[in-house]
Amino acid sequence: MKKVLIVDDASFMRVSIKNILTKNGFEVVGEANNGLVGLQKFQELSPDIVTMDITMPEMDGLTSLKQILSVNPSAKVVMVSAMGQESMVREAIVAGARGFIVKPFKEESIISALSGME
Repeated sequence: MKKVLIVDDASFMRVSIKNILTKNGFEVVGEANNGLVGLQKFQELSPDIVTMDITMPEMDGLTSLKQILSVNPSAKVVMVSAMGQESMVREAIVAGARGFIVKPFKEESIISALSGME
């Protein structure tokens, strides 16, 4: 069972992602409401996969992605972004993100993005 850390400043988004993942056989080991807490939880929990929002207070998702990859270059981080953030998504992929999910998302898009992570 893959362990997932969900990083998003919107609690309803964390709950939504958690519900989808849990019912599809993933184990949500932690949640964070900004990139700084996400980085700390990544180091503490060693999840298999991280879902990372891009726009957040304190530390944005791109900065957190880069920090996580500096700690563990093989970390699997999937960016979650709203429509219209294509340039940030491109920057995230160049920085090392393994994929992205566009909000508003469908359950299938989350499962297919995370299921391919080996």
